[in-house]
Amino acid sequence: MMTGLLKKTAISALITASSLGFISSATADETRTLKFHSGLAQSRPEAAHIEHFAELVKEKSGGSLNVDVYHAGSLGLKEADMLRILQAGLVDAALMYGEYYKRDAPALASVYAQGAITQSSQHLEVLPTLRNIYQDAYAKWDIKTVGGVVAPVFDVGLHCKEPVNSLEGLKDKKVRVWSGHLVDTFKNLDISAQVIPQNDMYLALQTGVVDCAYYLSTVAKTVSLQEVTKYEAYLHPWAASPWMFGISNKTWSSLTEQQQAALTEAGNQVWNETEKLAVDDERETKARQERTELGITVLPAFSAEDVKTFVEASGKAWHEMAEQSGEEGLGYYKTVSSLTK
Repeated sequence: MMTGLLKKTAISALITASSLGFISSATADETRTLKFHSGLAQSRPEAAHIEHFAELVKEKSGGSLNVDVYHAGSLGLKEADMLRILQAGLVDAALMYGEYYKRDAPALASVYAQGAITQSSQHLEVLPTLRNIYQDAYAKWDIKTVGGVVAPVFDVGLHCKEPVNSLEGLKDKKVRVWSGHLVDTFKNLDISAQVIPQNDMYLALQTGVVDCAYYLSTVAKTVSLQEVTKYEAYLHPWAASPWMFGISNKTWSSLTEQQQAALTEAGNQVWNETEKLAVDDERETKARQERTELGITVLPAFSAEDVKTFVEASGKAWHEMAEQSGEEGLGYYKTVSSLTK
């Protein structure tokens, strides 16, 4: 049941959404067109998979259902509000990422964390559990999930101005990270770290705000890290939470059985296709070679001892974050962490 504040927010958003034409409308005899929100830029690899999902829905529904994808948040909707927006039926569908919803569902930030896996293959073992967790969590917000995009398991490394490939070497450095959990992880290691958004990372390195960036090495060239850092050392594989396709229950219940089946089949197909692409050692090797050609010195990876120390620090921070989010978050932590030990 909505609180008074939530009702007020929903009503206000409904008026705005209606005036802007966000909500789909059609009679039972007409072709339905669903509006699909995605906060990702169209240049991201995931965007192509979302478009493929839309094509499959049209094909599998016999042309009775279309999905219009609005990339880069072009509908003007905020990620932090997405649970409320879908619950109220203010948009038909969205690409969902649990860590965005910490305000309304803090436990979702505790589902998966960096350092949870040390081998890429472990990610595939965890995926079914992650999918079930998100499916059940979103259902509590009246959101139906129909598959999604399994994110690639990229290498994560430290990208520094000076050669650093040990935790000891990082202790006199300032490190850029992307989450509060990582700030706490490095704090446990007596290493200074701060959250800096991706769009501000280049300038922060260029001006000396930070000395190193903890970042996805495989796609580092897309943000031109080779221009502001010259050394890189591999630390661990990315614990990448999957992107889920969420459909508002209000929209879902208004569709025919054929249209619902089309969405489910299309979502499952994209999930299965992207799962097969998620772990790719050849892709990672080629990316390292490419970074070397760009002038990056790829140092020997962090030692097994350092990785173990990092994982322990990460696990401690992960557990504390889960405890702070309540019993639900602690339950997620216990379930997922038990699969990666």
